[in-house]
Formats: sequence, C-alpha cells, structure tokens
Amino acid sequence: MLRRLPGASRCHDRPPFAPPFLKAGSRVIGQTANILFYLGPHLKLAPRDEAGRLWLHQLQLTVTDFVKEIHDTHHPIAGSLYYEDQKAAAKQCAHYFLEDRAPKYLGYFEAVLKKSGGPYALGRKLSYIDLSLYQLIEGLRYAFPKAMTRIERKAPGIVGVRARVAARPRIKAYLSSERRLPFNEMGIFRHYSELDA
Repeated sequence: MLRRLPGASRCHDRPPFAPPFLKAGSRVIGQTANILFYLGPHLKLAPRDEAGRLWLHQLQLTVTDFVKEIHDTHHPIAGSLYYEDQKAAAKQCAHYFLEDRAPKYLGYFEAVLKKSGGPYALGRKLSYIDLSLYQLIEGLRYAFPKAMTRIERKAPGIVGVRARVAARPRIKAYLSSERRLPFNEMGIFRHYSELDA
C-alpha cells in the first residue's frame, strides 16, 4: 500500500505505474498519450478547440493500441519471459501482425490523412500525432525492414508524413545529435531477423 509521506506534495497520492511520466510543477503525468494530451496545447501541437483535441487524443490512443501489438510480436506470451522462451509463439504472432494488423493500422492512418487533406494527419498543421507516426514508421523499419518494404507501398501518405517530420530543422538537428538513442533490443521496436518475413 502506498502511503503519503509527511510534507510530501499531492502528486505522491497519484503515482505513475511506470515511465514515461512528466513532472510539470506539482503534477506528475503518466502514460505517453496523457503526456501528449497535456503538452500538445502548450507546445501548439494540438487544436485549440475541445473537439479537435479529443479527436487528436483518440488518434494517439490508437497509436497506443498499435504499439501494444508491436510489443506482442516479440513477447506474445508474457512480458516477464525472455524472447528466447517464446520464440515459436513470437514467430507466429509476428506473421499475423505483418500480414493483417500492421497494414490495417497503417491503412487507417492513411485514410485519416487523406480525409484531412494533408499534408499532416490533422490537415495543414503539424500535431503531436505526426511525431508519433514518424516514430512508428522508423521503429517498424528497424524491427521489420524486409516486411516494411512491402507494407509501406500501401501507406505512401504516412511515409510522406514521416519524411516531412524528419525534414523539420529542429528535428533534423536532434536526429543527427548524440541525444538520439538508437533503436535496440531493449525497447518496444526490436529486430529479430526470424520475425521479419
């Protein structure tokens, strides 16, 4: 049971389960989608109107679902087991993910982009969902380079969003800096050649 320490701020009553979390003054905000929902308006990466912000948040929650399925390609049985303990199940899970689920998610975002009129997911202005789509494409390219060559052909609009985000001057500078951590086999996006079919 969590107990409040004497003199502790109110944020200790509402601790995050795990990283990532953001400390903003006395607030501690957990979960990527929730952090982006908070930061978006402050960074002018979200619409001003409530309906627009809720639509953007809905898209980000769909990204969260997608990321969970990406994780499951290498840990389909249990997150507490090593990949080596679930290789056969991972191979089967990755097969169906690459054949069915990844194209379905990317097709959805492709339709959202088309309906918005582009060049970004919400239309003319960059929002945090475009940054998330950039990361999804980059991560999937790392994890499944062979399969993504095939899958990307059906999502040219989202691949275009990825290119536009990467070309932004500050993002370009960050991506070429030492601050950018490379993808590796400890994160969500992991490359195991036997899963990349």
